[in-house]
Amino acid sequence: MNSANPDQSRIVIASRESRLAMWQAEHVRGRLAELHPRSTVEILGMTTRGDQILDRPLSAIGGKGLFIKELEVAMQDGRADLAVHSMKDLPMELPDGFILGAISARENPCDAFVSNRFAELDQMPADAVIGTSSLRREATLRARYPRLVIRSLRGNLDTRLRKLDAGEYDAIILAAAGLIRLGLADRIKSVLTPEQSLPAPGQGVLGIELPSARAELLALVAPLNDPATAHCVRAERAFSRALGGSCQLPLGAYAVLENGLLWLRGFVATPDGSQLVRGELRGAPQEDESLGHLLAEMLRDQGAGAILDKLAAGQ
Repeated sequence: MNSANPDQSRIVIASRESRLAMWQAEHVRGRLAELHPRSTVEILGMTTRGDQILDRPLSAIGGKGLFIKELEVAMQDGRADLAVHSMKDLPMELPDGFILGAISARENPCDAFVSNRFAELDQMPADAVIGTSSLRREATLRARYPRLVIRSLRGNLDTRLRKLDAGEYDAIILAAAGLIRLGLADRIKSVLTPEQSLPAPGQGVLGIELPSARAELLALVAPLNDPATAHCVRAERAFSRALGGSCQLPLGAYAVLENGLLWLRGFVATPDGSQLVRGELRGAPQEDESLGHLLAEMLRDQGAGAILDKLAAGQ
């Protein structure tokens, strides 16, 4: 594809138009403007199919790709040069012609408990209503808190908070990173530890997607890449990819660098939480993707394969 901006005097970032997505795009715009002061960096705001369809769970309408297709078309058409995504919303397989140019340093990766009535999950009584849009969170909640009523919660972050404040839910679970980035950390009643709720692959991390043919763009965004976070995210995504990870699969994966080693934890579950297989491995950071594949195979041998077969038969 011929670039619409061959000299890069103008860099256009494609972004969803939700407040959080625009914060993310503005954050990257600011970084790029600092790095390349001779370039004009702009944001092209777009509404995606995922933003438009709010009456059904994401897993039922096609998954995470609904949030990025329009952004990729804008890049293909030359209306935008790159796109900024929350890594947990980015499908495990990118379409042909696109690459991940940079992976940002990680914000808090954990899930947050948000409620106007209760300080923490353990305080919620039987039949209290908790909202989430994630099969991963749903499976974790059903396994640990079977007494709670779990209801689907769609919409951008502000919409979800409005639904909570209107009394539709007693509590909701959101990514801590989004609340922190929008200056809403005071809404967090408690942060769930990875032991309580293992994060989604890439949670708390921003990724920059760009056309693979645009080598000059790769050089422009390379300084935004955080090597330590990139190792962790590559391991998490490799684990998810090896298990066919998608919105239709309750799966968590979280890696950290500890004492020079990459420590990867992962789980697969049935949506009702009745079956859950978890495991962990440690290895060299440069073996990130191999570690993800290895943990996936380990879990398959421990029963994850049967869970995946059951989920496939039910679809």
